[in-house]
Amino acid sequence: MTEIAELVSIAFAAAIVSNPVLTWFLGICPFLGVSRRLDTAFGMGAAVTFVVTVAATLTFLVQRWVLAPAGLEVLQYVAFILVIAATVQLVELWIRRFQPDLHEAFGAFLPLITSNCMILGTCLLIWLRGHDTLPRAVVYAAASGVGFTLALVLMAGLREELEEADVPGPFQGAPITLIVAGILALAFMGFAGMGRA
Repeated sequence: MTEIAELVSIAFAAAIVSNPVLTWFLGICPFLGVSRRLDTAFGMGAAVTFVVTVAATLTFLVQRWVLAPAGLEVLQYVAFILVIAATVQLVELWIRRFQPDLHEAFGAFLPLITSNCMILGTCLLIWLRGHDTLPRAVVYAAASGVGFTLALVLMAGLREELEEADVPGPFQGAPITLIVAGILALAFMGFAGMGRA
C-alpha cells in the first residue's frame, strides 16, 4: 500500500469507522451539550479539530524528541495535558478576539475543550495504534477532529428536527437525545472493519 493510500485509510478509519464520539465515546460532554444548534455545533467541531490537530502534532514531537529519548514516558499524560491546555488557551484568545459571537455561543464549553477527553484520547491513541510517523499522526488527529465535527453536526441537525417533532412527553429532552445518539452510534457501527484505525 502506498503512503497516500495508507493516509487515506487512516483518515477514513479515524473519522468514520472509529469515530471518537460514536465508537469510543470520547467527547460526550460537548457532544450532548453543544449539539442544540447547528452553527454552534459546527463552530465547536472546528475549534476541537484545530486544537486536536495542533495538540497531537506537538505531543507527537514532545513524545518523540523529549520523553522517549530521556526515558520519561511515564510523564506522557502530564506533558500531553500541559500541551493541550496551552493550545486551548491560544485558541480561546483567538476566538475571543476575532469571533466574539462564537465565543459567547460556546459559553463555558470553550474552556472545557482543555478537559475534553477526545483530545487527550486522540493524542494517546496515536501511540497505541502505532502511528509512528508525523504525517500519520497528523492525519489521524485531523480526521478524528473531522469525525468529532461530523458527529456534532449530525446530532445538532437531528436535535433541531426533534424540536418540531411530536415527541411523547416522557421522551422529551434528554431521553430522546440519548436514544438518537444511540441509534447514531449503531449506524456508525455498520462501518466496522473498514479502513485502518
